[in-house]
Amino acid sequence: MDDTAPISADAICDGYLADVMSLMQRIQSEEKEPLDAAACLIADHIAEDRLVHVFGPGGHSNLATQEVFFRAGGLMHINAILDEGTLLSNGALRSMAIERTPGYGRVVIENQGLGEGDVLILVNAYGINAALIDAALVARERGVSTIGISSRQHAEETAADHPARHPTKQNLHDLVDIAIDTKVQIGDAIVDIPGMTERVSAVSTYANATALNLLVIRTVLHIREKGIEPPVWRSGNAPGGDEANRKFLGNFRGRVRAL
Repeated sequence: MDDTAPISADAICDGYLADVMSLMQRIQSEEKEPLDAAACLIADHIAEDRLVHVFGPGGHSNLATQEVFFRAGGLMHINAILDEGTLLSNGALRSMAIERTPGYGRVVIENQGLGEGDVLILVNAYGINAALIDAALVARERGVSTIGISSRQHAEETAADHPARHPTKQNLHDLVDIAIDTKVQIGDAIVDIPGMTERVSAVSTYANATALNLLVIRTVLHIREKGIEPPVWRSGNAPGGDEANRKFLGNFRGRVRAL
């Protein structure tokens, strides 16, 4: 490409949006089986009025946890594990160091008291970091049913000696009961700018949010098939939102730590 030629921002942005939409469509079309299996598991759990725990250990993977917690149109039974260690708000470099610390994820899951019969959704863009793998390992030891949302390609193409990896070098998709593949390319960013070495504009936040919202839809449908009206949050900014939500708060206060 001629680096002196005018660069069309519109063309590059249009290409980015097309690629994001294609990625989201791939998740829907290629991951139907694990999405539905996960939805059935969660629906059975919610039908018994049990919480579903979600943990996204990693700077931006925490956004996925927040995407489905106390969210307009989201399931009320979601318990977000918003551990302070890997939140970017406490320092980006600190977050990265914590997510690479062996043993940290184990402490988080043990502190939540998860055990036999619980369901845990683990979300991480790349599926390799130490805190994530420890969370999956301790959950399995404790008899917790696990759902993983991560990129199989990214995990498998990341070198075994990468500093983010768990000492066992394992990948999330090999450890969970149900693995949902978000298809994110290694490096996350996908846009090439003429004359630049580094790509720009990541896609993992879209991918994680898409997988989670597809999971919510399928879960709600399975709950409805049981003859149960799924408790779903209404936006507090919508007419009657506070009143609608208030009917259910008593069932979740004290059970959901971050509520």
